[in-house]
Amino acid sequence: MHTVSLEMNGKTYSIETGRFAKLADGAVMVRCGDTMVLVTACASTNPSPLDFLPLTVEYREKMGSAGKIPGGFLKREARPSEKEILTARLIDRPCRPMFPKTWRHETQIVATVFSADQENDPDMLAVVGASAALMISNIPFKGPISEVRVGRINGEYIANPTHAQLKEADIDMTVAGTDNSIVMVEGSSKEISEEDFMTALEFGHEEVKRLNALQRELMALVPVEKREAKISEDYTELKEAVSGEITEKVREHIRKGTSKDVRSAFRKEIKAHALEQVQAEFSEKEEFIGANFDKIVDKIVGDIEKAEMRVMILNDNLRLDGRDTTTVRPITCEIGVLPRPHGSALFTRGETQSLTTVTLGTKDDEQMIDGLLPTYELNYMLHYNFPPYSTGEVGRMTGTSRREIGHGNLAERSLKEMIPSREEFPYTIRVVSDVLESNGSSSMATVCAGSLALMHAGVPMKKPVAGIAMGLIKEGDRVAILSDILGDEDFLGDMDFKVAGTKDGITSCQMDMKIEGLSIETIKTALFQAHEGRQHILNVMNETISKPNEELSEYAPRLTTIMIPVESIGAVIGSGGETIRSIVKETGAEINIQDDGTVVIAATSTEAAEAAITMIKALTRKPEVGDVYNATVKEVREGLGAIVEFLPKQKGLLHISQFAWERTENPADVLKAGDKVEVKLIEIQSDGKFRLSRKALLERPEGVADDTGARPPREGGGDRRGGYGDRDRRGGGGYGDRRGGDDRRGGGGYDRDRRDDRRSDDRPRYNDGNRDGGNRDNGNRAEGGEQREERRGDPRAGGNQGEENNG
Repeated sequence: MHTVSLEMNGKTYSIETGRFAKLADGAVMVRCGDTMVLVTACASTNPSPLDFLPLTVEYREKMGSAGKIPGGFLKREARPSEKEILTARLIDRPCRPMFPKTWRHETQIVATVFSADQENDPDMLAVVGASAALMISNIPFKGPISEVRVGRINGEYIANPTHAQLKEADIDMTVAGTDNSIVMVEGSSKEISEEDFMTALEFGHEEVKRLNALQRELMALVPVEKREAKISEDYTELKEAVSGEITEKVREHIRKGTSKDVRSAFRKEIKAHALEQVQAEFSEKEEFIGANFDKIVDKIVGDIEKAEMRVMILNDNLRLDGRDTTTVRPITCEIGVLPRPHGSALFTRGETQSLTTVTLGTKDDEQMIDGLLPTYELNYMLHYNFPPYSTGEVGRMTGTSRREIGHGNLAERSLKEMIPSREEFPYTIRVVSDVLESNGSSSMATVCAGSLALMHAGVPMKKPVAGIAMGLIKEGDRVAILSDILGDEDFLGDMDFKVAGTKDGITSCQMDMKIEGLSIETIKTALFQAHEGRQHILNVMNETISKPNEELSEYAPRLTTIMIPVESIGAVIGSGGETIRSIVKETGAEINIQDDGTVVIAATSTEAAEAAITMIKALTRKPEVGDVYNATVKEVREGLGAIVEFLPKQKGLLHISQFAWERTENPADVLKAGDKVEVKLIEIQSDGKFRLSRKALLERPEGVADDTGARPPREGGGDRRGGYGDRDRRGGGGYGDRRGGDDRRGGGGYDRDRRDDRRSDDRPRYNDGNRDGGNRDNGNRAEGGEQREERRGDPRAGGNQGEENNG
C-alpha cells in the first residue's frame, strides 16, 4: 500500500494505491477532505476489430457517500444523472488523446464516489485518479495529465474552490493538461475579458503541474511494465497505388469551395473508383487474400483528404467551402417562426441550423436536483436535441445521448449569466434547441438561437449572447487557426475550441484537443480571433432583435405577485389544501405560496388572475367597520333577517330592519340562500359578532332619519351569547329563533323552560310563553301589534306590545 500527498488551497490531496480493487489493472483512491473517489482502469486482453480507440468512462455517485437515500420509488442508484454524465465527459476528453493512436484494446475507466463531504467536489479528484490509475497500470498512456478547477473571488485566483466559494466566484473554469501543454478547457464566467481568461488558464496550468508531479511520485513507488500498442498492418504498396490514382483529383476538388453534400458525393465517388482499381490490381495477390479492401480503401481516402486539406489551409489560407481562416459563414436570423411557443427563433449559419423555443412556466415547473449536495431547484434549463436527420443520416432515437447532454450544458452555461434572477422574473424558463442541420458547431448555433428566442419571449435578458467554434491545423511549428469551423474541419483538424459571450466578455468556453496538447500562446491567439468572430455574429443578431420584447406571448402565463401576512398563509391554504384547491379550480389560475407570505398567481388571462387575487385578499382581509363587502346569503330567518358570509369564514347578521329604508315584512320575499348582496359593516360587537346593513348603501329617502347604526330590535328578547347558530343546532346562541313556543333550545330567544333572571322583580317572567304584545300563534307574529321602539342601550327593551299567544 502506497500513499502520496500534497497541500493545495489549504487542503491535503492524497492518492493511495494497493488497498482497494487490487484485481483491476490500476486502482487508486483519491482524497481531499472527507471526499474520496475510487478510480479503476482495466483493458481487455485481446484487441478489438474496431478502427478507433474503444474507450468508455463511467462516473458514479453513491448517495450513501453523502449520508442520503435515493429519492423516488426505487431506493437504489439507477441511470446516471446529468451531473454524472458531464463528469464522465470531463474524464474522457483529456484522457482520450493521450492513448497511442494504434491502441485498440477495449479500455474502461470507472470512478466511484464513496465519500462526499458536500464541500469538495469529487469531479476533479476523479480526473486525477483516472490518470494515476492508468499510469500505474500496464495500459499504455502518455501521461500524466491532471485537472483543476479555477475560481476567482475578489480578484484572487483559487485552485479547486469549495462549493461555497464558487457561489461568490466570477470564474469557474476547469483546466486539464500535461506539463507542457493544455489538453482541455471547460468553464463559465461572468463576462470576463480575454486577458482574465488567459490569466486563469496560466494559473490553472501551474496547479496541474503540481498534481502531475504527485502522480510521478506514486509511479516511482509502483513500477510497472507497459503493454505494447499493436502496430497497424502496413499496406504501403496499396496506399501508393490509391494515392497515385486519386490524390490529384482530391487536391483539385477541395479547392472548389463546395457544400457538404457535394463533398460527400465526391468522396463516395472517388472511394468507389479507388476500390475498383485496388480490387482489380491486388485481389489476386497472396498477401492481400482475405483483406477487407472496403475498409482499407476508406481509411486511405480519408487520410489523403485530410493531408490535402491541411496543406491547402496552411499554404493557401483556403478552406473547404472557399473561405479564408477568419471569415464566418453567412448568417440569417428569424424570430417568431412558431405561433404557439412563448418564444421562438431560427438561427442559420452556413449549413448549421437551430430551431429553438422558449417556454415560460411557474414555480411548479422547476426541476428538482437530488444529488450529493442538498436538494435544490432549477428555474432555468436548456435542452439540446441532435436528431439523425440533421446530418442527412438514419439513426436510432432511443434517448438523450451523452453528447446531447454535454452540448446542452455548454449552451445553458453560456446564457445563464444573462438570465434574470427569480426576483426580477419569477418564471421557470425552459429553452429547447432542435438542431435541424449540422455542419459545424451546432452548440454555438444553439447559444445564438437561444438568445434570440429568449428576447422574443420577452425574457428580460441583460445582453444578447453569441458563440463561435474555433479550429486548429498544426503541422510541426506551422499553425492555422480557423474561425467558425465546418464539420469536416472539426473531424480532420486538431482542435475544437468554443467560446461564447456578450459584447463585453466571455460567459463560457469549451476546448478539446485531438493532439497531445497546445501551448498557452496558441490558445491566446485563438481566443482573440474568437472575440472578433463573436462580435460579428452579435452584430448580425442585433439587426433582427437587440432587446427583449416588452410584452409576453398571449399564450404565456401572467405572473402576479402579492404579499399576505405570514399568519394568514394557513387560511389561504386551508385544511389539507382544500381552500387553495378550490380557488385554483374556480379560477383556473395556478397559485404558489412561499414561507415569507409571497404569493405568485399564474394565469393565462387577466380575468382569472384578478379573480384569484380577489379571493386570496378576501381570505386575508380583516373586517373593518365602514367597509363594503359583496356577501353571500347563507340562511334567511323569518322575522329576523339573513345570515350572510361577507368574507371567507366570516358571517354576520343582516337584520330585517337593515334590508331597506322601507319596511320589510318577510325577509324571504327579498333574499334567498345563495343570493349575492352588497352590504356594509356597521358594527363589530364586543363579543366578536358583526352587524351588516344593506340599507346603508341605498339612497335615503328625503325626511327619513338615518338609523343604520342602531341595534336591531329584540323581538321577544333572547340570549345573545354564542355565534349565529343554525336552526337545527342546540346551543347555537346569538340571534336564533325567538319564538317562545319553539322547542329548539339555545337557538336564541326565550324557551318555555327558561327564566330570565336578569330582569328586575317588577318585570314579568315569560315562562309560559304568554306575553303582552302582538298576537302570535306558535311564536309567529300576528298582524296588528304596534312596532316596537328600539332602545340602543338596553337589549331587553321593547315598545308597547300587543298580546302574544303561544298556543
